[in-house]
Amino acid sequence: MNQRTLFVALLGAAALALAPAPASANTVKKVDPKSKVVVNATQISPSEWTEAADKLVTNLLDSEVLLQIEHPPAVMAISRIRNDTTMQIDIASLTKKIRVALNQSGKILTTTTVGLGGQAEDPLAKESAEYAQFMGGQKQETKMPDYTLSGKIQESRIKQGRETLITYTFQLSLTEVRSGLAVWEAEEAIAKTSKKSVVGW
Repeated sequence: MNQRTLFVALLGAAALALAPAPASANTVKKVDPKSKVVVNATQISPSEWTEAADKLVTNLLDSEVLLQIEHPPAVMAISRIRNDTTMQIDIASLTKKIRVALNQSGKILTTTTVGLGGQAEDPLAKESAEYAQFMGGQKQETKMPDYTLSGKIQESRIKQGRETLITYTFQLSLTEVRSGLAVWEAEEAIAKTSKKSVVGW
């Protein structure tokens, strides 16, 4: 083998070594969680979470449960929305979107001076309100909300051969503070399937 032939052979070996390995191809499509359609998917986009949250808020407002108080609009504190999935979800952003939608409805006001463990979301607002009460000779007390809103996002996986059906369920519960009873609950599900196929050469 002369030097030219050896050089060509080495170039060919190097090209093979640098060639990409067979890759997994994923196609993504949203499906109705109640349907039998099976497509490929792996992730839920932020817009899909927002859409699910919007549907839940609409459900809550349409229920008119918020109008069943003596002096509307109702005051609500948002409790914890727990992420029980394997995905990283921006819960803070999702909670903020829910709060904005509720406040804009005119049927409810959300408080930022009452929080979990006595920790206010807005400590300055809480201290300012207490200071104003003190200067006015009033008894210092924090206005308690009429309702609290809590929730969680769950994930379930069912394998069907090489496919995996993934269902993400966004659940919300509204609790009346005075009675401690859940007066409204709803959930929205986003269902997808994941299927990997090898693309060869």
